[in-house]
Amino acid sequence: MSEHEMPGSTGFSLIAKASRTRSITGGVIADAIGAGKTVISIALILQGLEEARASRSFPRRTSASLVVVPSSLVAQWKNEIEKFTTGLNVLCIHDATDIQKTTVQRILEADVVVCPVDIIESRGYTDILTAKSGLTKSKDDAMKKIPELPKAMGQQEKPGISGVWVPATSQDPYGRGAQNEMKSQKLRDLSAYFTHSYLEAVKLIRQKDFKKTDKGIPLEYFEWERIVVDEIHECLCTEKDNLQLDWFKEKNRRASRELLGITQKDVTQRPLVYRKSIFGLTGTPLLDNSSRVIELANLIGCTYIIGLASHWRKLERESRRDIFLQHFLEPKQSREIRKAIYSKCQEYLKVACCRNTTEKELEGIEKVEENYPISMSEEEKQMYLDSQHGLERRIRSLSIRPENFDPSAGHDISKFLRQNADLPARGKALVEICQKILAQDETTKIIVFADGRIGAGIAARSFLEEAGLGCTYLDLEDSVATQNEKISYYQRPDSTQEDRERPRVLVLHFDHAAGLNLQKECYNMILFNPLYVGDGGVTSEPVSDASTEQQAIGRVFRPGQLRPQVHVYRIEVRGPNGEECLDGYVIRRNTDTNTLAATTNAGEAE
Repeated sequence: MSEHEMPGSTGFSLIAKASRTRSITGGVIADAIGAGKTVISIALILQGLEEARASRSFPRRTSASLVVVPSSLVAQWKNEIEKFTTGLNVLCIHDATDIQKTTVQRILEADVVVCPVDIIESRGYTDILTAKSGLTKSKDDAMKKIPELPKAMGQQEKPGISGVWVPATSQDPYGRGAQNEMKSQKLRDLSAYFTHSYLEAVKLIRQKDFKKTDKGIPLEYFEWERIVVDEIHECLCTEKDNLQLDWFKEKNRRASRELLGITQKDVTQRPLVYRKSIFGLTGTPLLDNSSRVIELANLIGCTYIIGLASHWRKLERESRRDIFLQHFLEPKQSREIRKAIYSKCQEYLKVACCRNTTEKELEGIEKVEENYPISMSEEEKQMYLDSQHGLERRIRSLSIRPENFDPSAGHDISKFLRQNADLPARGKALVEICQKILAQDETTKIIVFADGRIGAGIAARSFLEEAGLGCTYLDLEDSVATQNEKISYYQRPDSTQEDRERPRVLVLHFDHAAGLNLQKECYNMILFNPLYVGDGGVTSEPVSDASTEQQAIGRVFRPGQLRPQVHVYRIEVRGPNGEECLDGYVIRRNTDTNTLAATTNAGEAE
């Protein structure tokens, strides 16, 4: 569908429309948390198991379904498959080291292969792909190696008219600030170059011949029966003006978009190729704008929705001239075009998205939420006020709100958020809650969620260690296998003395909230700090923050919980005399009835 403004001053536009019908080769399982997305996926694999095994053939056609998951969920998926099935050949690939140990035959004969979505950022993975593909023999000296994937992320690209390469990231991962800055343009080119080099290596490796006994063959070489992408929402574009994401989620989005080839329109040329179908799993309500739905439809079966061409223009790495022409000179979309886009997006969601709820499964399980207020000292009050960087001293107060910080005026809310997370009163409350829980049940395990983006996870860890309670914490340096092992301590019963001597507390970042099943062993959760993501002013998204908190709570309050009650504690730091501070405001915002109503994908279809 396209629109062209008519000459003259009438304001009329000419709208042209062309359409075609095609079969959908996949879909989205957007059930509520705990409604069984994993089990449905396993059932799909089992249903087509015999056919998949029959279609297996050397050199590239594997019988395996590839399950692409956040790093911390690799072992959990393996455990869930083994719990619900018998006789399935499951292979877990954590990183490049596992690739180096695995033969072609092992992958061909697998029924399920589970890998982390950020595997291309595993140390040495792109080096293996470069070597095995023969990219090093390229006549072009600039194309002899896949470069390092750019690590910075910024705001979404402005629309452009033309581009040289189309990279697979929806953000400008190439610095912040004005789009027409020379540095930003250089970084845009670096990202586009990565995508171009990566796809070229994928194309070359599929032209190679390998023996069944060869090891170290990248996943991109094989043709999979189907692909399942867990937490698919992490791969899609975001509309936030300023992206403030912790390392875990940023890494997932950055790498997953490359691995899934989200900007490659020809599905046969994507890094991951399937024969049957591709499914995305999500319990997060981030399908609330047309850009994300368009991307989702394209990824899940390469289905094109009205507005696709315009959407891809936003992903191009344009010149400064292109930015000017598109942003300032091209007419905006008319109401009719916008109406058609929204209508087709909604139609796609109704056809391709499965939505189930969990009300019946949660009957008999009560969620008990409790605010745990604690007053800061006068000394802490002074630190709290001093951290309100950029604000005039006359307006600094305990009742200051994020909206009072103006990023365009140079206000820095990050120092304020970090200081608020690191208040000794907050640490005291955390220790008191843990001691209270353990006094009632010394064998239980406690989950603490904190905002790692502002250092709250490190602060929680320090407070617990200083109190002698200790905790388990996912370090940035931990390998995927180590992360999965640490989390598994809180998913299974204590069976050895070593298990019983481990810390009773697991500290996780909010960015680890998606997908983990902790309900079998845990029924107490502490939100160390209420979640606020933004730079101040109007940059935050209350629904997104509340949704992330609800996802965190859903790690224990979900079907399969063995206790009749799940306790959720929210620490609220107040002023020396009980005055409401930032915590109280954000807690009220994140628990508002209307906000919570918007945080689920599992509502009734309209």
